[in-house]
Formats: sequence, C-alpha cells, structure tokens
Amino acid sequence: MKTRIYKEVYFEASHRLLHYEGKCSRLHGHQWRVEVWIEGTVDEKTMIVMDYNCIRNVINRFDHEVILNRDDPMVDCLQQFQEVITTTGDPSSELIADQIGGMINDECRRHGLDARVVKIRVWESTTCYAECSYESE
Repeated sequence: MKTRIYKEVYFEASHRLLHYEGKCSRLHGHQWRVEVWIEGTVDEKTMIVMDYNCIRNVINRFDHEVILNRDDPMVDCLQQFQEVITTTGDPSSELIADQIGGMINDECRRHGLDARVVKIRVWESTTCYAECSYESE
C-alpha cells in the first residue's frame, strides 16, 4: 500500500529572469511557498514515509538566497559578496519547482526510502504558482 504525505514550507529569496522582458528581468524578491506531495511506503520501524524535517531542510537551502540563471552576468558580480544559487535556465517558479522536486527525490534515494515526489507546487506570490506533476511516472 502506498501512502501520500504533504508538506508546506515558506522561504525568502530573490531571483531575476534573464531572458524575460518586463519587471521580472530585474532582481527582486519573493516569499516563496512550496507545497510537496510525496508518495511512498511507510517504513515498518519508524512508521513514516519520509521525515517532514528532511523535506523542509531541502527547501530551506533556498532561504535568503539569490537564485540566478548560471549564464546571468550578475552571478560573477554577486559571488564576490555572497554565494549564489545558479540554475540551468531562468529561475522561474516552473524551473524551481522541478529543481526542488528533484532534490527531494535525491534525498529519498540517499536515505534508501521507497518514496518520491508526485506533485510539487511553487508559489511566487499569493496569486501565482507553478505545479509539476509526476503522478504518471
């Protein structure tokens, strides 16, 4: 039997979309909201699918960070002062959702869990989110 769990986490981070024309081409910040649905087998010893704190810890890697496309000329400038998270494309909510989903799946494998992300939703404002669904995979 598969069991589904849900975790919601908030983090603060800035980003910009290098290849976008409009306000989002400027460095700006959000309070991001991440919702994750994970499906897996309940461990017989712990009686859990995955530790909620593990999910939170993965997402919190983005907290108070700057997230930029690795090709963004701002990366080199900002790295003189702080670490920058880089992505292989513009760090849209769509890309960040898929990246966080992959990171959580990596943690599941690292801990030997029979669990995986089936859906992830990343909100960059109270009215806008991107959702990745992996339920058919």
